[in-house]
Amino acid sequence: MNIPETGNAPLWVQTLTVTTADQTHALGAALAEVLRAGDLLVLTGELGAGKTTFTQGLGEGLGVREGIISPTFVLVRIHPNLPDGPRPGGPDLVHVDAYRLGSASEIDDIDLENTLDSAVTVVEWGRDRVEHLTESRLEVELHRQLGGAAPAHLHTGGDSTGPGPDAPVLDFESEDDDEPRTIIIRGFGPRWAEQPVLAAEGIS
Repeated sequence: MNIPETGNAPLWVQTLTVTTADQTHALGAALAEVLRAGDLLVLTGELGAGKTTFTQGLGEGLGVREGIISPTFVLVRIHPNLPDGPRPGGPDLVHVDAYRLGSASEIDDIDLENTLDSAVTVVEWGRDRVEHLTESRLEVELHRQLGGAAPAHLHTGGDSTGPGPDAPVLDFESEDDDEPRTIIIRGFGPRWAEQPVLAAEGIS
């Protein structure tokens, strides 16, 4: 198959609507079914958009150890695959929060290359920071339809891709309530030449 030359443009875009936290979780689990070692996901969304809930669904679908929370204080958390889980022998989940990292060079300092090929890597606030790690990636954006973007003072020095180096450290995500959310998934690179079919009940 000839992969089109697209530069920074995605090969496809899928827009989905969820109405509950359970659906956000289920979508993550459904996406996990098509993931394999070496896959990179870039996750963005304002506070309370459901990033952690989505990642918990990914972890359940991958069959990794429970306890997925925002990794803000430690930057990186590794959740190993469970031999008695739904995907024994499958990839680990590496969960990264790049909120406090200002550039691609700072991403390099945490040595994600050591686990990239053997794990599924999810990087929150990773846009414009991790694209150099691999030629293929999924970008997942979560948006609250009822508002709830972080106040302007929480994004000091930042832009739409995430906060800047002077932004305050946040160690929590506001509660993922049951409210409508739009989730946009974009596929980049030869790994994602074809849009995957996600079997998640109740998601349009």
